[in-house]
Amino acid sequence: MTPTPTTTDEVVPEAGTSQETFLDRIGIPHALRWGFLGVLVFMTGNGVETNFVSPHMAEVFGGGDEMINLAATVITFYSLASLIGSYLAGALSDLWGPQKVMLLGVAVWVVFQAAFVGALATESVPLIFGSYLLRGFGFPLFAFAFLVWVNAVVPKERNGAAVGWFYVMFTGGMPTIGSLVAIGLIPAFGGGLFGERWAMIASTAIVVAGFLIARLGVREEHGDRRLAPEGETSRQVILSGVVLSWRNKRVLLGFLTRLINTAPQFGMFIILPTVIAETLGWGQSRWLLMTSVIFAGNILFNAAFGALGDRIGWTTTVRWFGIVGSAIGLLLWWYVPHWVPAGSDWGFVVSLIAGTVFGILLAGFVPLGAIMPALAPDHKGAAMAMYTTAAGGATFLGSAVVAIVRPWGGNVGVVWAFVVLYLCAFLMTFALKVDQPRLGKKDIAAAES
Repeated sequence: MTPTPTTTDEVVPEAGTSQETFLDRIGIPHALRWGFLGVLVFMTGNGVETNFVSPHMAEVFGGGDEMINLAATVITFYSLASLIGSYLAGALSDLWGPQKVMLLGVAVWVVFQAAFVGALATESVPLIFGSYLLRGFGFPLFAFAFLVWVNAVVPKERNGAAVGWFYVMFTGGMPTIGSLVAIGLIPAFGGGLFGERWAMIASTAIVVAGFLIARLGVREEHGDRRLAPEGETSRQVILSGVVLSWRNKRVLLGFLTRLINTAPQFGMFIILPTVIAETLGWGQSRWLLMTSVIFAGNILFNAAFGALGDRIGWTTTVRWFGIVGSAIGLLLWWYVPHWVPAGSDWGFVVSLIAGTVFGILLAGFVPLGAIMPALAPDHKGAAMAMYTTAAGGATFLGSAVVAIVRPWGGNVGVVWAFVVLYLCAFLMTFALKVDQPRLGKKDIAAAES
């Protein structure tokens, strides 16, 4: 049933009706359009440091291979906070409404970003560790609360496409546009550690701008109200995702599959900056350019794989494009740069193409955002809490694999550990069968017109 609007709220019409705008038909609820832009801008600010923070911290700690491992450990705990924050994004959105959670997310980000930059100036490992860990709660509270909002209002027939557009914005900001901004900001502030430090400071303004776009631009009734069923206590709502995963093993398997999804991406962000920039001689600017191009490819295909999943099946798309495709792309991204002449221009281009294969096929996981609520149709909020937890937890898993495997298996061991995880995810998808509604020919024609 279409919700009754207030005098200021916009509503999301049912799929296939004449009330749908062009944005509604392609999977972006028109009522939430400014929220999508806000996520893009916010994640751009969050992504400025993504591809230099590991070597930056290692240099602050004193430099050398051991300090890279220490930086990976710090990032692992940051990622653990992101995992917890991702769960809270879903649970608290059910309890308070997504808008309040998004406000909490930006407040946490800004406060602890300032603390982190200050801690770097002191070169204190405990202060750096603590401030960066706490900042890890910020971005998932903002971004994944908005994803819960999207899933609360979008028609199920458009769900895959809507999740795809969310990841266009999410990945568009971090690392794609964020890395491009870093390429400009670091030399503008003088380069080196000083330039990187000021780039981090400047990123705060971008994050705040993203929040203001979403806060001031979106007027949709689900944003400021409780989404959980009436009668459930706060404790029941907060624990609902954990309880659901315990009772519904398919939700647990979906959680693990999403956890594996982007873990290699975040793991490679730790090991590749030094390999590409220094070991293989292409420099920091080309490494940042590489990540921007690779995930620009991901951006272009997020919405496409979401729409493809709506047509050929969500699980089929995840299994063959997301998992098998990403495993092949990951191996190409690691081995091709080592096969071409180090530092050569044509070798960099070939390496860039190889990495872009990984970026594009990583988008094949997008329909998981539609699968998870479909696995528990009577507990969608709890299912989305687990999905957002896994999405944030991928950062933790990726950095944890590096921290655990790299000391004894080296960088190559890390890459193959991720391939093994993809194999596990492939097997788990056979349990992720859902009752999926499909768009009729009339709806598809309307969406394409």
